[in-house]
Amino acid sequence: MSRFPLFAAAAVGALVLTGCSDSGTDDGQAELSVSAAYMPQPVSDSMAAGFLTVTNQGGAKDDLTSVTSDVGQVTVHETVDSSMTEVKSLDVPAHGQLVFKSGGSHLMFENLKRKPKQGETVSVELHFAKSGPVTVEMPVKSATYSPKTGH
Repeated sequence: MSRFPLFAAAAVGALVLTGCSDSGTDDGQAELSVSAAYMPQPVSDSMAAGFLTVTNQGGAKDDLTSVTSDVGQVTVHETVDSSMTEVKSLDVPAHGQLVFKSGGSHLMFENLKRKPKQGETVSVELHFAKSGPVTVEMPVKSATYSPKTGH
């Protein structure tokens, strides 16, 4: 008889632990943030480039599907083997980064409504397949700016 309460307590404890196996952090979602954003001052009146890093600390990948800005049309370009190609989306890997850098993937601003000048900021909104949009204030740097981080 004295073993039954002990067994019952052990069984209930096992059920409680099983129910708590989820640590409360939902690794099934992307957790996105943006850093190192900048636009070199455009040399052209109609085109510019933009660079930034999207970091995903979540356990699920997401996709950057489009970018919008009030200064003009924005397209996403990927550079593979020195060849630049416009793409519809780019992966933001789980626990990883999507890096836009000079000589690599980048944002291309076309049909500029105004030519951004060094010291100004350009507002962009990043749109993702699963996550909500992220607004980024992108500082305009000198045309020859090269970040210390290599982005």
